[in-house]
Amino acid sequence: MSSLFTVGETMGLFGALAIGRIEHVASFGFGIGGAESNVAIGVTRLGGAATWLGRLGSDATGDMIARRLRAEGVHTMDIRDESFTGLMVKHRRTGETMQVDYHRAGSAGSRLTPADIPSDLAGASLLHLTGITPALSDSARAAVFHAAETARASGVAVSFDLNYRSKLWSRFDAAPVLRDLATRADVLFAGPDEAELIVGAAGTDLPAALAALGPVEVVVKDGARGCTALLDGVPAKLPALPVTVVDPVGAGDAFVAGYLAARLAGWAAPDRLRQAVAAGAFAVTVPGDCEGLPSTSELDDMSFVDVRR
Repeated sequence: MSSLFTVGETMGLFGALAIGRIEHVASFGFGIGGAESNVAIGVTRLGGAATWLGRLGSDATGDMIARRLRAEGVHTMDIRDESFTGLMVKHRRTGETMQVDYHRAGSAGSRLTPADIPSDLAGASLLHLTGITPALSDSARAAVFHAAETARASGVAVSFDLNYRSKLWSRFDAAPVLRDLATRADVLFAGPDEAELIVGAAGTDLPAALAALGPVEVVVKDGARGCTALLDGVPAKLPALPVTVVDPVGAGDAFVAGYLAARLAGWAAPDRLRQAVAAGAFAVTVPGDCEGLPSTSELDDMSFVDVRR
């Protein structure tokens, strides 16, 4: 069975339940958040199989994360660590802006090492990595590169989402690392700004410039402007779908999950993109980091799009 393996940090997520200054918010929801685990959940909800590996603290938040992932059907390889499970705090200052703060320096997730990566990648046919994990620590960066090399040596396809986070490292420090990882990818996802970080100035054909690094499937995610792609040498472009945005956090992960789930299922390139766009559109209509990730039946019920093959 085709399946996905991913590795990274999943954190506890405090989300403000009202709009305004954080000191005026009376209540918060508590959930989980992490790009890699979001993708794993998204793939399983769309009928695929996924494994997530990461380090969690031996604390209540770590326990909750492990339970939530397993409840979603994700095969969870949680390595318990003596450090704490990281946290993120999300709030809306206005109805139009979202702010996310991280509390993860020295966290269990940042203590990932190459020795944590299984030599068989849990039997997966696709490895998914992001540019977040290599920003966490030297050992986590080494683990990501080791996972990519393990996959390449085993003939496992590598998916990489640049996911640059300015709160974790500078553009100067990130660019060479992200570029190096992009050269190891078969499938590459990036936003326009992220793409320019590793291939140069704006105004270029970003999918083509990224594909020149080596990936055979390149998708540039551009939010409300849709996406452009170069898939096996064939250019493609899809507009965003018309929805009311409630929470944009996690939309990129939903997009990636939609694409990769379709790829694991053997769908043709145009159908992969359609499902990716639909999944991203669905996700922004629901508050939360992974809560809005759609199931197959929910995408089928969307009145404005048909993502079936």
